[in-house]
Amino acid sequence: MTHLTLANGTPASRFAFGTMQWGGSASEAESEALFEACRAAGITHFDTAVAYTDGAAETLLGQFAATDRADLYIATKVAYAGGAGAANIASQFDRCRRQLNMDSVDLLYLHRWDEDTPLEETFETMAQMQADGQIRHIGVSNYAAWQVMKAQAVCAKLGTRIDALQPMYNLVKRQAEVELLPMAMDQDILVAPYSPLGGGLLSGKYAAGGSGRLKEDDRYAARYAPPEMFEAAAGLARIAAELDMHPATLAVAWVAAHPAHVSPIISARSVAQLAPSLAAIGTTLEPELYARLTALYPTPAPATDRLEEA
Repeated sequence: MTHLTLANGTPASRFAFGTMQWGGSASEAESEALFEACRAAGITHFDTAVAYTDGAAETLLGQFAATDRADLYIATKVAYAGGAGAANIASQFDRCRRQLNMDSVDLLYLHRWDEDTPLEETFETMAQMQADGQIRHIGVSNYAAWQVMKAQAVCAKLGTRIDALQPMYNLVKRQAEVELLPMAMDQDILVAPYSPLGGGLLSGKYAAGGSGRLKEDDRYAARYAPPEMFEAAAGLARIAAELDMHPATLAVAWVAAHPAHVSPIISARSVAQLAPSLAAIGTTLEPELYARLTALYPTPAPATDRLEEA
């Protein structure tokens, strides 16, 4: 499996931190405290995007990272809006560099699939940016497996490759197990999944009457609406209480325990909220516990039209 490295060849941290809330639900002071807590825990991989909190997330990350940039792995994303054409990628990446105050980044993701732009145009642009030293690695986010493979074929012709994939993956969002994770293992693509806590559902805070994205964002409310997901979260909380652990620690550790050796992107809007996820860094799940957690929510059917033979 691909392992991301810093420019000096040092491996990037296994866990990453996502800055989506910086400059929004996390104030500048809270964001800096989160950055420092991550660094103290050994995290060197930070994930952001050009449009997170209207650019504030990148701006803050650039400020915090300025003093030890060489010791950090910086990943950002472009082309969520406006398509994956050459002009839009270049324009948005120029904005990234201004906001981050960096000449280059370690990993640039295409934020989502663009069915209207030829893949050759998209990845010729990415390959040229790589050749020019503006980016070190190429990634894609929110792609289906067949889309990744089409893109990988184009990259191969250009003498480059897709190194990283960023899908949604957690205990109650497991579709990535069907094709994305097996494909990544076969193709030696690093998987850095987002939302390991399911928008906070798996942290137990909603059962305790807390607030967060599931109550504040209609997209998250719809994404995690099925009652079976809440039942799984309750089951996770019961197991966590039995083991005297925080549900969030178990949830993140479960994601990290997948055989694909994934790199979970953890996040929070305060240091106190982040602490249980950081605790997952040193948590190893025994096979019996991993199986017990996995059984809390249905495993998706394999990608075959002969399920009776699977």
